[in-house]
Amino acid sequence: MFGIQNRRDLTMELQSQIPILRPSIHARRANIVVKFQDLYGFTVEGNVDDVNVLNEVREKVRNQGRVWWALEASKGANWYLQPEILLIGDGIALKKTSLKISTLTNAITLKRLVRKGIPPVLRPKVWFSLSGAAKKKSTVPESYYSDLSKAVDGKVTPATLQIDHDLPRTFPGHPWLDTPEGHAALRRVLVGYSFRDSDVGYCQGLNYVAALLLLVMKTEEDAFWMLAVLLENVLVRDCYTTNLSGCHVEQRVFKDLLAQKCPRIASHLDDMGFDVSLVATEWFLCLFSKSLPSETTLRVWDVLFYEGAKVLFHAALAIFKMKENELLMTHQVGDVINIIQTTSHQLFDPDELLTVAFEKIGSMTTNTISKQRKKQEPAVLAELDQRLRRLNSLKETGKNA
Repeated sequence: MFGIQNRRDLTMELQSQIPILRPSIHARRANIVVKFQDLYGFTVEGNVDDVNVLNEVREKVRNQGRVWWALEASKGANWYLQPEILLIGDGIALKKTSLKISTLTNAITLKRLVRKGIPPVLRPKVWFSLSGAAKKKSTVPESYYSDLSKAVDGKVTPATLQIDHDLPRTFPGHPWLDTPEGHAALRRVLVGYSFRDSDVGYCQGLNYVAALLLLVMKTEEDAFWMLAVLLENVLVRDCYTTNLSGCHVEQRVFKDLLAQKCPRIASHLDDMGFDVSLVATEWFLCLFSKSLPSETTLRVWDVLFYEGAKVLFHAALAIFKMKENELLMTHQVGDVINIIQTTSHQLFDPDELLTVAFEKIGSMTTNTISKQRKKQEPAVLAELDQRLRRLNSLKETGKNA
């Protein structure tokens, strides 16, 4: 994590991380596709309009940074980490019945600030604390991660074999992740967690999540604990287990929510025989890290680590909602997939997505989503059991043939 710096140093560091993109005069005249690197080193392709959007986003990031620094100056460093405040689902709960106006005001301010985006230089510290990763880490010896890494070094399991297979396919071409050093760091985080939780082990999709955590958190150990709190506390427990039962439940819940929040789209897609899991499965397994531009993904994660997994549904519904008119004009499944994928890949302005997600989709409480999950779980488990029985039957038939 970043060390303690004064406000001026933080501001200068933030500004140094956010260069203004300036396409050449030839690119501006020809309006051709240009390539450039974003804040986290990913190569982005877009036209000059996209470059202008990204420059506007960079200015918003600067302005949001000034807001955070000003509040730290007036309220004190780390004012947003008050232990009295707990955010539970869709509201704010206090450990004590006695309520200080200043405490409530800080909580409301923090929720609004997080939704508007955490400055990149503050993300490691804020995520680590608000997510519960710092608390989780504090329950084990200081040397836990180091000891775990040494203990599992050289061990070979189905999980480690799959991890080794996926490393070179994780954000290929990235200037750090796609290097021997980047691969080694990502491997240690993923292998370490596969031994920490044998029920999860390793699931494809976690490589992208852990890679992005490494880029944000700066250290392997902090990325490891962020991955741990994500899988153990933030997301549905069975999302990454062998049969992906939790992920199947999330897909069914998302389909129900789409019918409630975007009934015209849901009805049209049903008539076409379109299964939303064709696009949404990757969103929920990779947490949008493969689908949205990096800063947009991280803005979703800002809220994810503070308000919980319901933000994934907000973001997913928003992508459909933003293209409602175009989707209603489609007649082929391929056209739907193309619209959704093109839209998500070009969402360079996080506010464009999050404004729809929170203002146009409407309220969704964690409690409501939990009830939806419980409603869908029996059908998912029955379906998976039936699938397993068919698979075993086919294996027996093959042996006896």
